[in-house]
Amino acid sequence: MQIAMIGLGKMGANMTVRLLNDGHRVVAYDLNEEAIAKAEEAGAVGARTLDEVVEKLSKPRVTWVMVPAGAPTEQTVAALSERLEPGDIIIDGGNSNFHQTVRRGGEVEAKGIGFVDVGTSGGVWGLKEGYSMMVGGSDKSVETIRPALETLAPGVDKGWGHVGPIGSGHYVKMVHNGIEYGMMQAYAEGFALMKKREEFELDLHQVAEIWRYGSVVRSWLLDLTAEALDENPDLDGIAPYVTDSGEGRWTVQEAIDQDLSAPVITLALLQRLRSREQEGYTEKLLSAMRNKFGGHSIKKETA
Repeated sequence: MQIAMIGLGKMGANMTVRLLNDGHRVVAYDLNEEAIAKAEEAGAVGARTLDEVVEKLSKPRVTWVMVPAGAPTEQTVAALSERLEPGDIIIDGGNSNFHQTVRRGGEVEAKGIGFVDVGTSGGVWGLKEGYSMMVGGSDKSVETIRPALETLAPGVDKGWGHVGPIGSGHYVKMVHNGIEYGMMQAYAEGFALMKKREEFELDLHQVAEIWRYGSVVRSWLLDLTAEALDENPDLDGIAPYVTDSGEGRWTVQEAIDQDLSAPVITLALLQRLRSREQEGYTEKLLSAMRNKFGGHSIKKETA
């Protein structure tokens, strides 16, 4: 099939190559001219404007948007919906908030244009391993883009699925990332605990390798952890600062909205936020309190 890839960041660029390698025709567009040129070298048809994207696609036009969530996605989808015609399809493959996806999809479909949300996981490994894709949208729209989904997935019938109506794909991806937060936190805490028991002189890479086979905690995430520990056992040069892209926050908020307890995901998110506290004011005040009520000593800062 033919498809336009709009947004050629690392994931969008890799998805473009995977599609091209399977014989699909791809029209590539990005604000970065260098990214377009690289896509053209891989065999894509480059486009420098959204008008050109539409012109270079035959009907029904299928456009896959891979730009940052929020305003960039909002603006890109709105611009496309003004240029496309009934029967065409817009796919949002980014990490949009599912509430926004439901609204945005409704506005697009009111114009007769199909809308599909594809929660996409796979990161930098997607080109080689394939992408896990959680798909929301109408049966008709999803069937239209099935050839692309089957190419991008780890297999024709595995690693992807039509999970429900518009918004459901991004909803499932949100929960997926919330679970990921909890898993990452558990691994990190466990390995930190083993590192703290210094008299055993544990080789943490060795432990990770042992756990990778036969253990109930084996996972691809553990495979990557083992690789990281092999490359840099003491994690030299890595700051204890962990970012988040939003999905964990949305998952916690959804749990609150649904009156559902999700303590592991919530605490994992809070730990990420704690990692960014450069001043440590909370701990300073706790120390001051202990000194006031119990006369406990205060450890002074060193220059």
